[in-house]
Amino acid sequence: MDVGITIQRAYEKQHPWVDLSTIGFCYVIDFATMGQINRQTQRKRRVRRRLDMVYPLVSGTLPKSQSWPASPGAAAAPPAPTCACPQCLLVMSVKAAVSAGGLGAATLQPRKAPPAPPAAPKAPAPAPGAKAADGTAAARGSLKVLASQGGRQQAASTPALSSVVSAASPPGPGAGPGAGSGKASRPGMGTLNRSHLQRLAIAQSRVLIASGVPTVPVKNLNGSSPVNPALAGITGILMSAAGLPVCLTRPPKLVLHPPPVSKSEIQSIPGISHTCRKTTKKQAKKGKTPEEVLKKYLQKVRHPPDEDCTICMERLSAPSGYKGPQPAIKPDLVGKLAKCGHIFHLHCLVAMYNNGNKDGSLQCPTCKTIYGVKTGTQPPGKMEYHIIPHALPGHSDCKTIRIIYNIPPGVQGPEHPNPGKSFTARGFPRHCYLPDSEKGRKVLKLLLVAWDRRLIFAIGTSSTTGESDTVIWNEIHHKTEFGSNLTGHGYPDINYLDNVLAELAAQGITEESLAQEKD
Repeated sequence: MDVGITIQRAYEKQHPWVDLSTIGFCYVIDFATMGQINRQTQRKRRVRRRLDMVYPLVSGTLPKSQSWPASPGAAAAPPAPTCACPQCLLVMSVKAAVSAGGLGAATLQPRKAPPAPPAAPKAPAPAPGAKAADGTAAARGSLKVLASQGGRQQAASTPALSSVVSAASPPGPGAGPGAGSGKASRPGMGTLNRSHLQRLAIAQSRVLIASGVPTVPVKNLNGSSPVNPALAGITGILMSAAGLPVCLTRPPKLVLHPPPVSKSEIQSIPGISHTCRKTTKKQAKKGKTPEEVLKKYLQKVRHPPDEDCTICMERLSAPSGYKGPQPAIKPDLVGKLAKCGHIFHLHCLVAMYNNGNKDGSLQCPTCKTIYGVKTGTQPPGKMEYHIIPHALPGHSDCKTIRIIYNIPPGVQGPEHPNPGKSFTARGFPRHCYLPDSEKGRKVLKLLLVAWDRRLIFAIGTSSTTGESDTVIWNEIHHKTEFGSNLTGHGYPDINYLDNVLAELAAQGITEESLAQEKD
């Protein structure tokens, strides 16, 4: 969050760039191109400014970063005042408790309030049930802290939030007005970073559990946004301020791979020959023109209905509106697909076929019904599959089928988006998992058909990284987490096998495809 605050301040001052090296990061943020540049490798990455975030999540004094000056010789702007919202006051109260040594009452002063004189007498602690002197309400909560490295156990009780009263601490080791006379002073409140807050929360939980105090677990909320753990932390602080004991729990760990498996434990899958499949470059089918392919799937329509062709959006009773290379077909001819019955200009269907894989298949642009055998543009690679002696979450009654895809980088062919240009293959080999059940083996057999038809992967732009000309998944979802489901790509997932069967069917791969492959 400190980095976010630094970037935001430079952005608000309309600086064209900001250097983050002074706060420990070797990056430069260029606001003109909204890019992040690594000063060492010169690698560039995109940056975006989100407006749906709770801001700021923490507050405190930040080191000054190098950024473009507003004018030559201009004086540095004074640091922005501390935010006075209730969220930041709660966070600052915890920081104040730690900065004061974890003893006594920790209070916050309002913005621009003059500091209390060093020789001022200590304010007496209010009696139980007594009202604050200034009439303002103070939120109190129990907080017990373990010393981070000194080996001493401290107790931070009753952190109070006040808008006027200054901090007061009872005498004790490392506390009081004279505590800093012979020792180095403790770091300021603004230096309490995220790791310190985590240790604080863990220490509080351990003390409460060890003492037998009933605790209320505040779990890290589901989701990948940074807002979720922040909300969990704020919830814990609010409950503590209200006097409720809180136990912050750790989020579950990501488990991508199973325990190590020896070669002797790996088994072949019954009913499936071999344990590996390879694909090579596409073999073009010769001797069939687009007109000959369409003739198998179409019926001529002599009197077209009064509706639009969904390809060119012109009336079916008028000539085709396609303006590209003209096929050897009259532009006013109309045909109906045999299975689904949708009607198009023959001119438009030929143009659509020429812009596809030209593999002898056709897919209705309206309802996606597939005619013939659909194939893809998956680059060459290898698919391995076998059984390992471990169970997936939610499938404890069977072993696991492990699939390993491996596709090397290479050069794009004529059927790819940019022929002759190289493509990357990130994250290979990719490990995927299925339960070794009857339905799991059925899915594997259909995935083998999809692999042979080059439909598992494609070359395009990654939706995760934004990288173009790289190998991506092709609308058939796989489970890549073995022992967790934090990203949605793991188990348990009771609907996954049914969902992937539906995705395979959308690619024209069903149980009938298994019989076709045998033939």
